[in-house]
Amino acid sequence: MCFSATANFVGSPVVGAVGIATLAQVREPREVVFASLPLLFAIHQFAEGFVWLGLQGQVSPGVGAGAAYFYLLYAQGVLPALMPLGVLLIEPSRRRQLLIAPFLLLGIAAGVYLFWVDVAEPVTCRIVDHSIAYENERSLVGLFAVAYVVAVVGAALCSGYRWIVAFGIANLIGLTATQILLASSFTSIWCAYAAVVSVMILLFFLRRRRHERRERTAADDLAIAT
Repeated sequence: MCFSATANFVGSPVVGAVGIATLAQVREPREVVFASLPLLFAIHQFAEGFVWLGLQGQVSPGVGAGAAYFYLLYAQGVLPALMPLGVLLIEPSRRRQLLIAPFLLLGIAAGVYLFWVDVAEPVTCRIVDHSIAYENERSLVGLFAVAYVVAVVGAALCSGYRWIVAFGIANLIGLTATQILLASSFTSIWCAYAAVVSVMILLFFLRRRRHERRERTAADDLAIAT
């Protein structure tokens, strides 16, 4: 996805359906942030569809520019903090929360800086190799990519849940490959990988609920036996 307006507008409802299914699995308030990521990815993809239309002259320049700013501010200013925050909140172990906290602080620092840069400086975008390159004179894609990868991957690898560790490894592979192969379009191409990440988040919650059901069944059986 993210290789054309059509891909964005088709992919957005698909990822959105995954997002709704994920939120339906929420049982505790602390799960909301992590579970909301797929639905937020869907909204993000939908917004980039209008960026494509703006670059192709199919909507007014104002609509295209507004969509580009929304897309970029969320991708660079919010996600670096939101993802490690979601991981930290669902982690029950205090020790592991302390391990994750530095990655959350890194994500917040990178997000605040990049949000400020994107607001303070003009942002341009152009189509490069079937994706969109978002450019800002002071917003270094390489710096953002490194901070993003470290914050997101580091937080996930510190989790006590094996599926979230796998989520972190998948992010490391996908984001690193994207940065190496298509560095100029890193922010845009990331949303293609977001579809895979969204499914992984849904699977995490499905496994989590299934494990809880097994534990309740075992407890009920033990209570009956005694």
